[in-house]
Amino acid sequence: MDKIKEFFEFELLSINDWELKVVNIVWLILIFGGAFLLKWLFRKYLNRLENKKSIDAGKSYAVYSVGTYFIFIIAIISSIDALGFNPTVLLASSSAILLGLGLGVQDLFKDMVAGFIILFERTVTAGDIVEITGIVGEVKEVGLRTTSLLTREGIVLIVPNSKLTNDNVVNWSQNNRVTRFRVDVGVAYGSDTSKVEKILLEAAKENKDVISKPEPMVFFQNFGDSSLDFSLFFFSRNLFRIERTKSDLRFVIDQKFRENNVAIPFPQRDVWFRNNPTKESE
Repeated sequence: MDKIKEFFEFELLSINDWELKVVNIVWLILIFGGAFLLKWLFRKYLNRLENKKSIDAGKSYAVYSVGTYFIFIIAIISSIDALGFNPTVLLASSSAILLGLGLGVQDLFKDMVAGFIILFERTVTAGDIVEITGIVGEVKEVGLRTTSLLTREGIVLIVPNSKLTNDNVVNWSQNNRVTRFRVDVGVAYGSDTSKVEKILLEAAKENKDVISKPEPMVFFQNFGDSSLDFSLFFFSRNLFRIERTKSDLRFVIDQKFRENNVAIPFPQRDVWFRNNPTKESE
Protein backbone atom coordinates (compact mmCIF):
# COMPACT_ATOMS: atom_id res chain seq x y z
CA MET A 1 0.00 0.00 0.00
CA ASP A 2 2.83 2.36 0.85
CA LYS A 3 4.40 1.84 -2.56
CA ILE A 4 1.08 2.51 -4.30
CA LYS A 5 0.61 5.67 -2.25
CA GLU A 6 4.18 6.71 -2.98
CA PHE A 7 3.57 6.16 -6.71
CA PHE A 8 0.45 8.35 -6.75
CA GLU A 9 2.17 11.05 -4.71
CA PHE A 10 5.19 11.10 -7.01
CA GLU A 11 5.90 14.69 -8.08
CA LEU A 12 6.15 15.22 -11.84
CA LEU A 13 6.42 19.01 -11.95
CA SER A 14 6.72 21.83 -9.47
CA ILE A 15 6.27 25.56 -10.12
CA ASN A 16 6.38 27.80 -7.04
CA ASP A 17 3.64 26.46 -4.74
CA TRP A 18 1.95 24.37 -7.43
CA GLU A 19 2.80 20.68 -7.81
CA LEU A 20 1.77 18.21 -10.51
CA LYS A 21 1.58 14.68 -9.21
CA VAL A 22 0.71 11.31 -10.73
CA VAL A 23 -2.60 11.38 -8.86
CA ASN A 24 -3.54 14.58 -10.74
CA ILE A 25 -2.96 12.87 -14.09
CA VAL A 26 -5.01 9.87 -12.94
CA TRP A 27 -7.87 12.18 -11.96
CA LEU A 28 -7.73 13.87 -15.37
CA ILE A 29 -7.95 10.50 -17.12
CA LEU A 30 -10.87 9.43 -14.92
CA ILE A 31 -12.75 12.72 -15.40
CA PHE A 32 -12.50 12.80 -19.19
CA GLY A 33 -12.96 9.05 -19.46
CA GLY A 34 -16.14 9.40 -17.43
CA ALA A 35 -17.24 12.33 -19.63
CA PHE A 36 -16.83 10.29 -22.82
CA LEU A 37 -18.60 7.32 -21.20
CA LEU A 38 -21.48 9.56 -20.08
CA LYS A 39 -21.68 11.02 -23.58
CA TRP A 40 -21.88 7.52 -25.09
CA LEU A 41 -24.56 6.39 -22.61
CA PHE A 42 -26.55 9.57 -23.29
CA ARG A 43 -26.44 8.88 -27.03
CA LYS A 44 -27.58 5.28 -26.49
CA TYR A 45 -30.46 6.49 -24.31
CA LEU A 46 -31.61 8.98 -26.97
CA ASN A 47 -31.35 6.31 -29.68
CA ARG A 48 -33.63 4.08 -27.60
CA LEU A 49 -36.15 6.92 -27.30
CA GLU A 50 -36.00 7.44 -31.07
CA ASN A 51 -36.67 3.74 -31.69
CA LYS A 52 -39.69 3.91 -29.36
CA LYS A 53 -40.93 7.02 -31.24
CA SER A 54 -40.85 8.94 -27.96
CA ILE A 55 -38.68 11.61 -29.55
CA ASP A 56 -37.99 12.59 -33.15
CA ALA A 57 -34.53 12.70 -34.72
CA GLY A 58 -34.33 16.50 -34.79
CA LYS A 59 -35.15 16.93 -31.12
CA SER A 60 -32.79 14.07 -30.22
CA TYR A 61 -29.95 15.79 -32.06
CA ALA A 62 -30.64 19.11 -30.28
CA VAL A 63 -30.81 17.52 -26.81
CA TYR A 64 -27.65 15.50 -27.50
CA SER A 65 -25.71 18.58 -28.65
CA VAL A 66 -26.68 20.68 -25.62
CA GLY A 67 -26.11 17.78 -23.22
CA THR A 68 -22.66 17.12 -24.68
CA TYR A 69 -21.62 20.75 -24.18
CA PHE A 70 -22.72 20.68 -20.53
CA ILE A 71 -20.95 17.38 -19.88
CA PHE A 72 -17.62 18.70 -21.14
CA ILE A 73 -18.00 22.09 -19.43
CA ILE A 74 -18.38 20.24 -16.13
CA ALA A 75 -15.44 17.98 -17.07
CA ILE A 76 -13.19 20.97 -17.78
CA ILE A 77 -14.10 22.68 -14.50
CA SER A 78 -13.51 19.42 -12.61
CA SER A 79 -10.15 18.90 -14.34
CA ILE A 80 -9.02 22.40 -13.29
CA ASP A 81 -9.88 21.51 -9.71
CA ALA A 82 -8.13 18.14 -10.06
CA LEU A 83 -4.93 19.90 -11.11
CA GLY A 84 -4.91 21.79 -7.84
CA PHE A 85 -6.39 25.08 -9.01
CA ASN A 86 -9.44 26.74 -7.48
CA PRO A 87 -11.75 27.57 -10.42
CA THR A 88 -13.45 30.41 -8.48
CA VAL A 89 -10.18 32.06 -7.51
CA LEU A 90 -8.82 31.50 -11.01
CA LEU A 91 -11.81 33.24 -12.59
CA ALA A 92 -11.74 36.10 -10.08
CA SER A 93 -8.00 36.73 -10.51
CA SER A 94 -8.33 36.84 -14.28
CA SER A 95 -11.49 38.99 -14.39
CA ALA A 96 -9.70 41.87 -16.12
CA ILE A 97 -8.37 39.55 -18.80
CA LEU A 98 -11.80 37.97 -19.24
CA LEU A 99 -13.36 41.43 -19.55
CA GLY A 100 -10.92 42.32 -22.31
CA LEU A 101 -11.54 39.04 -24.06
CA GLY A 102 -15.28 39.53 -23.72
CA LEU A 103 -15.09 42.88 -25.49
CA GLY A 104 -12.96 41.38 -28.22
CA VAL A 105 -15.09 38.32 -28.86
CA GLN A 106 -18.59 39.75 -28.58
CA ASP A 107 -19.59 38.18 -31.88
CA LEU A 108 -18.36 34.79 -30.65
CA PHE A 109 -20.54 34.93 -27.54
CA LYS A 110 -23.48 36.22 -29.59
CA ASP A 111 -23.15 33.26 -31.96
CA MET A 112 -22.89 30.82 -29.05
CA VAL A 113 -26.03 32.20 -27.39
CA ALA A 114 -27.80 31.98 -30.75
CA GLY A 115 -26.59 28.38 -31.04
CA PHE A 116 -28.23 27.47 -27.72
CA ILE A 117 -31.46 29.18 -28.82
CA ILE A 118 -31.51 27.24 -32.10
CA LEU A 119 -30.78 23.93 -30.39
CA PHE A 120 -33.48 24.45 -27.74
CA GLU A 121 -36.19 25.94 -29.97
CA ARG A 122 -35.28 23.67 -32.93
CA THR A 123 -36.15 26.36 -35.48
CA VAL A 124 -33.41 24.83 -37.63
CA THR A 125 -32.11 21.29 -37.31
CA ALA A 126 -29.99 18.82 -39.29
CA GLY A 127 -31.65 17.75 -42.53
CA ASP A 128 -33.79 20.88 -42.93
CA ILE A 129 -33.84 22.76 -46.24
CA VAL A 130 -33.47 26.48 -45.53
CA GLU A 131 -33.13 29.66 -47.54
CA ILE A 132 -31.08 32.55 -46.16
CA THR A 133 -30.17 35.71 -48.09
CA GLY A 134 -31.27 34.03 -51.31
CA ILE A 135 -29.11 30.91 -50.80
CA VAL A 136 -30.84 27.53 -50.48
CA GLY A 137 -29.06 24.75 -48.64
CA GLU A 138 -29.50 21.59 -46.59
CA VAL A 139 -28.50 21.86 -42.95
CA LYS A 140 -25.74 19.34 -42.30
CA GLU A 141 -24.86 20.23 -38.71
CA VAL A 142 -25.93 22.78 -36.10
CA GLY A 143 -22.95 23.61 -33.91
CA LEU A 144 -22.66 25.82 -30.86
CA ARG A 145 -21.20 28.74 -32.87
CA THR A 146 -21.88 28.00 -36.55
CA THR A 147 -24.21 26.00 -38.75
CA SER A 148 -23.01 24.27 -41.92
CA LEU A 149 -25.18 24.20 -45.05
CA LEU A 150 -24.70 22.19 -48.22
CA THR A 151 -25.83 24.35 -51.14
CA ARG A 152 -27.29 23.15 -54.44
CA GLU A 153 -23.88 23.76 -56.00
CA GLY A 154 -22.35 21.21 -53.60
CA ILE A 155 -20.53 23.91 -51.61
CA VAL A 156 -20.41 23.77 -47.82
CA LEU A 157 -21.45 27.16 -46.44
CA ILE A 158 -20.58 28.05 -42.84
CA VAL A 159 -23.18 30.42 -41.37
CA PRO A 160 -22.80 32.14 -37.95
CA ASN A 161 -25.71 31.15 -35.74
CA SER A 162 -26.59 34.79 -35.05
CA LYS A 163 -27.60 35.18 -38.71
CA LEU A 164 -30.10 32.34 -38.31
CA THR A 165 -31.76 34.08 -35.36
CA ASN A 166 -31.54 37.71 -36.54
CA ASP A 167 -32.11 37.44 -40.30
CA ASN A 168 -35.22 36.26 -42.11
CA VAL A 169 -34.76 32.53 -42.68
CA VAL A 170 -37.17 30.41 -44.73
CA ASN A 171 -37.32 26.82 -43.46
CA TRP A 172 -38.92 24.77 -46.22
CA SER A 173 -38.92 21.62 -44.07
CA GLN A 174 -41.14 22.87 -41.24
CA ASN A 175 -44.39 21.95 -42.99
CA ASN A 176 -43.99 18.14 -42.98
CA ARG A 177 -41.33 18.47 -45.72
CA VAL A 178 -43.99 19.13 -48.38
CA THR A 179 -43.87 22.55 -50.02
CA ARG A 180 -45.82 24.26 -52.80
CA PHE A 181 -43.98 25.55 -55.86
CA ARG A 182 -45.03 27.19 -59.12
CA VAL A 183 -44.13 27.33 -62.80
CA ASP A 184 -45.32 30.35 -64.80
CA VAL A 185 -46.09 30.27 -68.53
CA GLY A 186 -47.76 32.56 -71.03
CA VAL A 187 -49.71 31.52 -74.16
CA ALA A 188 -50.82 33.49 -77.16
CA TYR A 189 -54.13 35.32 -77.23
CA GLY A 190 -56.78 33.15 -78.87
CA SER A 191 -55.44 29.91 -77.34
CA ASP A 192 -57.90 27.39 -75.93
CA THR A 193 -57.57 28.09 -72.20
CA SER A 194 -59.22 24.78 -71.22
CA LYS A 195 -56.67 22.90 -73.32
CA VAL A 196 -53.85 24.90 -71.70
CA GLU A 197 -55.10 23.96 -68.24
CA LYS A 198 -55.36 20.29 -69.22
CA ILE A 199 -51.81 20.24 -70.65
CA LEU A 200 -50.32 21.86 -67.55
CA LEU A 201 -52.05 19.39 -65.22
CA GLU A 202 -50.95 16.44 -67.38
CA ALA A 203 -47.33 17.64 -67.24
CA ALA A 204 -47.51 17.88 -63.45
CA LYS A 205 -49.13 14.47 -62.93
CA GLU A 206 -46.55 12.76 -65.16
CA ASN A 207 -43.62 14.11 -63.09
CA LYS A 208 -42.42 11.70 -60.39
CA ASP A 209 -41.46 14.51 -58.00
CA VAL A 210 -44.97 16.02 -57.96
CA ILE A 211 -47.15 14.43 -55.29
CA SER A 212 -50.80 13.64 -56.02
CA LYS A 213 -52.23 15.04 -52.79
CA PRO A 214 -52.60 17.97 -52.50
CA GLU A 215 -53.36 17.96 -56.21
CA PRO A 216 -51.59 20.35 -58.62
CA MET A 217 -53.62 23.40 -59.63
CA VAL A 218 -53.66 25.79 -62.58
CA PHE A 219 -54.56 29.45 -62.15
CA PHE A 220 -55.34 31.87 -64.96
CA GLN A 221 -53.36 34.76 -63.53
CA ASN A 222 -53.75 37.67 -65.90
CA PHE A 223 -54.32 39.13 -69.35
CA GLY A 224 -50.74 40.18 -70.06
CA ASP A 225 -49.44 42.69 -72.60
CA SER A 226 -48.80 39.99 -75.18
CA SER A 227 -49.92 36.72 -73.52
CA LEU A 228 -52.49 34.97 -71.38
CA ASP A 229 -50.61 34.28 -68.15
CA PHE A 230 -51.02 30.94 -66.33
CA SER A 231 -49.39 29.50 -63.20
CA LEU A 232 -49.01 25.80 -62.43
CA PHE A 233 -48.92 25.19 -58.67
CA PHE A 234 -47.74 21.82 -57.40
CA PHE A 235 -46.52 20.21 -54.19
CA SER A 236 -43.28 18.29 -53.84
CA ARG A 237 -40.98 16.72 -51.28
CA ASN A 238 -37.95 17.25 -53.51
CA LEU A 239 -37.07 20.51 -51.79
CA PHE A 240 -33.33 20.53 -52.31
CA ARG A 241 -33.33 19.82 -56.07
CA ILE A 242 -36.64 21.51 -56.91
CA GLU A 243 -35.02 23.58 -59.68
CA ARG A 244 -34.42 20.33 -61.59
CA THR A 245 -38.11 19.42 -61.16
CA LYS A 246 -39.19 22.82 -62.45
CA SER A 247 -36.88 22.49 -65.45
CA ASP A 248 -38.27 19.03 -66.28
CA LEU A 249 -41.79 20.42 -66.11
CA ARG A 250 -40.92 23.26 -68.50
CA PHE A 251 -39.42 20.81 -71.01
CA VAL A 252 -42.58 18.67 -70.95
CA ILE A 253 -44.89 21.70 -71.15
CA ASP A 254 -43.01 23.06 -74.17
CA GLN A 255 -43.21 19.67 -75.92
CA LYS A 256 -46.94 19.30 -75.21
CA PHE A 257 -47.63 22.85 -76.39
CA ARG A 258 -45.89 22.09 -79.69
CA GLU A 259 -47.87 18.85 -80.10
CA ASN A 260 -51.17 20.68 -79.46
CA ASN A 261 -50.35 23.82 -81.46
CA VAL A 262 -50.36 26.08 -78.42
CA ALA A 263 -48.07 29.02 -79.05
CA ILE A 264 -45.87 30.72 -76.46
CA PRO A 265 -45.72 34.36 -77.65
CA PHE A 266 -42.91 36.84 -77.49
CA PRO A 267 -43.32 40.60 -77.01
CA GLN A 268 -44.17 42.50 -80.20
CA ARG A 269 -44.40 46.20 -80.89
CA ASP A 270 -46.06 48.02 -83.77
CA VAL A 271 -44.24 51.17 -84.88
CA TRP A 272 -46.17 53.80 -86.83
CA PHE A 273 -44.41 56.46 -88.90
CA ARG A 274 -46.32 59.64 -89.47
CA ASN A 275 -45.28 62.12 -92.14
CA ASN A 276 -44.76 65.69 -91.02
CA PRO A 277 -47.25 67.80 -93.11
CA THR A 278 -45.30 70.99 -92.46
CA LYS A 279 -42.11 69.61 -94.01
CA GLU A 280 -44.01 68.16 -96.98
CA SER A 281 -45.53 71.59 -97.82
CA GLU A 282 -42.09 73.16 -97.78
